[in-house]
Amino acid sequence: MARTSLRRIPAVLWTWYRGGNFRGFQRQVEGPTVQDALENALEQAGSPATVMPSGRTDRGVHARMQVISLRLNEDVPLDSLPARLAPHLSPDVGLCIAKRPPGAFHAQWSASSKEYRYHLTLGTPPPEAWRPYALDVAADETLQAGHRVTPEKLEGLLARAVGTRDFTAFHERSSPQKPRALQSATLRELGGGLFEARLEGDGFARYQVRYLVGSALKVAAGLLSEEQWHAALDSGTALPGFKAPAHGLVLWEVRYPSAVDPFGPGERLHPPGLPDAPPFTGAPPG
Repeated sequence: MARTSLRRIPAVLWTWYRGGNFRGFQRQVEGPTVQDALENALEQAGSPATVMPSGRTDRGVHARMQVISLRLNEDVPLDSLPARLAPHLSPDVGLCIAKRPPGAFHAQWSASSKEYRYHLTLGTPPPEAWRPYALDVAADETLQAGHRVTPEKLEGLLARAVGTRDFTAFHERSSPQKPRALQSATLRELGGGLFEARLEGDGFARYQVRYLVGSALKVAAGLLSEEQWHAALDSGTALPGFKAPAHGLVLWEVRYPSAVDPFGPGERLHPPGLPDAPPFTGAPPG
C-alpha cells in the first residue's frame, strides 16, 4: 500500500541573530547567510523547508525579531522545534517561538510596521560588551573633523525626519521610490555613554535607517548644514551623507494587525530564549 503523504501547512517562527558573521539574510553564492543557517538546521532536524522572512537584512545587521513564514509537515511538533533546532545552529542564531499562524498570515505582506534600533556612543567608547554592536561616534573617521555631537542635537534632527515621504535621498536606487511613513524617530540614553536611536515606520528601503542615522550625525557634527538636511527630507535633494556602519543596527520588532498577529503581548515583552546580552538588551552593567 502506498504511503500517504503528509500535508504541508503554514508555520511562523520568531528568530533572532547576530549578523556580524553573516553576509546578510538572503541565500547567495558566497555565504554564510542567515537563511542558509536556518534551512540547514531545519534539514538536519528532519523538517526541511524554505524560509520567507519579514524582510531581508544586509550584511552585518542583527535581528532581535525576524519573523519567518514557512510550510512544514502537519505532524511537526512546533512547541519543541526551538529545542530541536538549537543543536544545529551556531551561537549567533536562535529560535524563540514556533507556532501555527492565524488565517492567511504572511511574515512580510501582513506586517503593519517595523522598528529598527541603532546603537551608538557619544563622547565615550562603547562598554566592552557593546563594542561589536555600537558605533563609536567620536572615533569614526567620517565624523572626526566635526565638533562633538550632542544627544539633543541628534534627537532634534531625527525627529525632523518623521512623516510620510519617499526618502529618496536616504536609500539605494535599487529600492522603489514610493511614499514611506516614518512614524517615530527618538533617541534614548541607555547608560554608560550608550544611546539607542529608535525608528519605527510602515516600511524601510534598503539602507534607509543607516543613511538617516549617519547623515543626521554628520549634520549634528557640523559637517553638513541643516539646510541640506531639510532639503534632502522635503524635496529629495541629494546630499553627501554617511551610511552608518551595519554593526550598530538591529531589526528590533515586526508588528502586525491584532487580527493576524501570531504573538501575544507577553511573548513580545519577554520572548523565550532571547539572549540577555547585547545587542538585544537595554542599559549595560555599571
